Amino acid sequence: MHIVLDEWAMAAAGAGNVLASRLIHRAHAEAGWFLYAPACVLVEADRARPGTAEHLAALPGITVLDLDLPAALAVAQQQTWAAAHAEHAAQPTPDRPGGAVIATTAPHQWEGRPVRVLDLTP
Repeated sequence: MHIVLDEWAMAAAGAGNVLASRLIHRAHAEAGWFLYAPACVLVEADRARPGTAEHLAALPGITVLDLDLPAALAVAQQQTWAAAHAEHAAQPTPDRPGGAVIATTAPHQWEGRPVRVLDLTP
């Protein structure tokens, strides 16, 4: 299972959201669970809740995704960097042919976009 955290999921994790906490635990403890934190999303989450980026990046089950050239080109075509980087990270790749699911507490933000969403709203 490949899951990308969006800025709302990151904020929810920092605020003690039990569903976000379970994802983080599974990514650390169970084989086949992968949790990704795109760098641009970390920036937005940290702006909203200072300390979020450093905390999440330090967790062993989370992989921080850099803003490489393909991601930068995807970001350049969108309104917000965080949403664009998360959407780009969720697209299929050779390593993740099925793509990834975006975990969020604001599923309405993803309506009309070509991504699958995991609602973390309690």
